[in-house]
Amino acid sequence: MSILATPAIVCSLRQHGEHGAIARLLTPDDGLIAGYVRGGRSRAMRPVLLPGNSVAATFRARTEEQLASLTVELAHSRAPLHAEPLPAAAIDWACALTAIALPEGTPYPALHSALDGVLGAVEAAPAARGWAVALVRYELLLLAELGFGLDLTRCAATGDATDLTFVSPRSAAAVSRAGAVGYESLLLPLPPFLLEGGTGEWSQILDGLRLTGFFLERSILTDWRADVLAARERLVERLKRAVA
Repeated sequence: MSILATPAIVCSLRQHGEHGAIARLLTPDDGLIAGYVRGGRSRAMRPVLLPGNSVAATFRARTEEQLASLTVELAHSRAPLHAEPLPAAAIDWACALTAIALPEGTPYPALHSALDGVLGAVEAAPAARGWAVALVRYELLLLAELGFGLDLTRCAATGDATDLTFVSPRSAAAVSRAGAVGYESLLLPLPPFLLEGGTGEWSQILDGLRLTGFFLERSILTDWRADVLAARERLVERLKRAVA
């Protein structure tokens, strides 16, 4: 029997049988792992297995092919955030994206660290602007880790590395202001904070979400439009209402 004890972030939970549940957790060193939690839908376990919670997880499996049994202990709860519509939408989306997009059993330590950072920012920030930029960067990193990264180093049309203001939806490469002349309406705005660091204005943050959302939908979430992307659309709409 193999046993893995590790810290992890709860990403998704679905019913399995009358009382059990299958949880997908993101671990620092072993990537996304699924496990069966006996009594996972019980009153005691539901608050522990909320998406975004940090847990101490123990997976036990007789073979590599077998779904592991999973026991968890709560390390850090983000349950109060699930009562707030905007933070709850952010957590639901970031965790759902992770659970759907990543192959199981492949290490992504940078993504684990980044997701933990996004969740921490949602928890700590007094306003959404404090964590929305982190969410855009997380989506951009996830695209890159899965082989669909954007090339934001130089203009696809002129070769310049300065004044990059757009991204080509066709090539996923940056385009400078000069290279975009006459084609602006066909390109996606590139928010400055993705090149310069720091935060951005709300209009730039929404541009960033539009940018990453386009490539996530095209390259990764092609079969999940109806349910998973609905969570992202709810988040974006709530952000728009919050800044209106």
